[in-house]
Parts: sequence; C-alpha cells; structure tokens
Amino acid sequence: MTTTIRCDIVSAEAEIFHGEATLIVATGEMGELGIAPRHAPLITRLKPGKVVITQANGEKLDFAISGGLLEVQPQVVTILADTAVRADEIDEAAVKKAKEEAERVLAGRGEAMEIAEAQQKLAEVTAQLQALERLRKNLKH
Repeated sequence: MTTTIRCDIVSAEAEIFHGEATLIVATGEMGELGIAPRHAPLITRLKPGKVVITQANGEKLDFAISGGLLEVQPQVVTILADTAVRADEIDEAAVKKAKEEAERVLAGRGEAMEIAEAQQKLAEVTAQLQALERLRKNLKH
C-alpha cells in the first residue's frame, strides 16, 4: 500500500485541488521543494511557478501559481496561492498576450509601480506557459 498525504491547493477565488498525493513539488523561495508523506512540519513562501502533484496511481497533475504559502502538517499539505490554475485549463492565447504586454511595459520602462506589476505578471504567465509545456510533454509520452 502506498503512503499518501492529503494536499489542498486554494486561492482567493476557489479551492483548486483536494486529494491524496505521494509527492508534491513546488518552487519555494530557496528553490524547489519535494514534500512526501511524513515530511517534517514546514511553512515557506512560494515563488510564482509550478506545483506538481503525484497521485497514488502515479498520475501527475500540474498547476501554475502566482506565489503564496506552503504549509506542511503531519496529515496535510496546504498551498495558499495568490492565484492558481490547472495546466490543462490554461488559455495559451490569453497568457501569451499578457506576457507580451508585460514585456512591452518592461521594455518601455514606465512608472515604478507599472514595472513592479509587469514583473509580477511576467512571472505569473511564464509559470503558466511552463506548466502548459510540461502538460504537452506528458501527453506525448
């Protein structure tokens, strides 16, 4: 029998995922984290990036988050994301358009607030594009 840990991914808008996992991989402030059952308790900030959940049946689910917090407790891993989306629900055309807009603002070196917002948006859409690319690679295999 495979040991699992419950994983919840929630954002301000909705609960994104609730289920059992054998491994959770997320991008923390200091690099990638791998959380398996019986992991030591932990709280850390998450950078914009991907979250990959390996389920008990071996299936991997990919999510793109815009940042947030990860909390590991003995029975549950909770990811509180600013925004989160499943890779298979990403609108590639909208994401590419948002990326181009963010890059345009950064290239023009607008207001300081605009630049900070554009940098955040660029990190978010880059994470979404990476999650989409990983999903495509998994579908090819």
